[in-house]
Amino acid sequence: MKDKIAEQVKLLTRGTVEIFTEQELADKLTDAAKKERQLRIKLGLDPTSPDIHLGHTVVLRKLRQFQDLGHKAVLIIGDYTARIGDPTGQNTTRPMLSPEQIEKNAKTYLAQAGKVLDTSKDKLEVRHNSEWLEKMSLMELIQLAAKKTIAQMLQRDSFKLRLQNDIDVYTHEFIYPLMQGYDSVVVKSDVELGGTDQTFNNLIGRDIQRAYGQKPQIVITIPILVGLDGKEKMSKSKGNYIGVTDEPNDMFGKVMSISDDMMENYFTLLTSLPTEKIAEMTNPEKTHPKQAKVFLGKTIVSEFYNDATAQLAAAEFDRVFAQGQLPDDIPQVKVSAEPIMASKLLVHCKLVESTSEAKRMIKVQSAVSINGSKINDPNAEITPTDGMIIQVGKRKFAKLKVSV
Repeated sequence: MKDKIAEQVKLLTRGTVEIFTEQELADKLTDAAKKERQLRIKLGLDPTSPDIHLGHTVVLRKLRQFQDLGHKAVLIIGDYTARIGDPTGQNTTRPMLSPEQIEKNAKTYLAQAGKVLDTSKDKLEVRHNSEWLEKMSLMELIQLAAKKTIAQMLQRDSFKLRLQNDIDVYTHEFIYPLMQGYDSVVVKSDVELGGTDQTFNNLIGRDIQRAYGQKPQIVITIPILVGLDGKEKMSKSKGNYIGVTDEPNDMFGKVMSISDDMMENYFTLLTSLPTEKIAEMTNPEKTHPKQAKVFLGKTIVSEFYNDATAQLAAAEFDRVFAQGQLPDDIPQVKVSAEPIMASKLLVHCKLVESTSEAKRMIKVQSAVSINGSKINDPNAEITPTDGMIIQVGKRKFAKLKVSV
């Protein structure tokens, strides 16, 4: 059994940043094996936006590894804590969301998380923390707050930074990590997963469990995936993301756009390839970087679609970008014959999400062309014609159909 547990620990610690603690993890796995019980692996998600991207799947993949070893994922939808707003990594207070928006986002999250997780009942338990937090009395909240001191709460980096810059920290923001910790008590968490930005909150959970007479959960922190720009963390708001619902061609094309030095990180965090294979793929003396990137792109697309679709996406990418041809499946968009501002045309064609993004793509990034010619003025008047090709970046196209 010792060797088996060692192999499990090796698998579960791959691609992690810190574990509190590795020995405790080995002990819990051993105890679970002896008693033939499932460990309860907690992951909290505050549905503050409707979609998830590959950055979110890094921690979901780790959760899936625990499931594959026979343990139960306990996915906590923070529908109550999301109303407070997690101050993690923020230099300002997050706005509170409405219950309706939270519920709408949560449904989307679950559907998309199911692309990674085993959703069978014996492997996944989904809870909403409003189940217990909404019923908490004032006295119970006071008792919870008494478990930690103000000095301890001020150890959080984001709070320190805001105070140093004379930015207000509100009392309710201290309550958030306490409530997240109380979630661990309620669901009797054995292990909690989270990004490195969640380390403070998750360690608070260990303390809260001790205070309520439970054995403290193991905390495993997962690296933050760097976005396509190679600088900041993957984020929809920064436009440097690969969405789990992206079309296969778009998903593959985005992977091909990452820099060579990002490949090892993406291989490690987004695939299940052995470390030896990753070392081979990221060594330019053994594998050409383009060949490695194509392999990475096909591997990622296969995870969310299938091998055949991944092969087609790779072939389409080669045909369009290596051979300079247009895609076969350019979406057709109906427009009127009336002249329209270039930035508004991009929004109409759904090539961007807002006029501000359109202006940035046109003016700052010079990433927009019409019938093969670059345009540099977002206010330019464009007169649509049948068959006109609008291109944004390397992968987004639209063909105009003028309505009579």
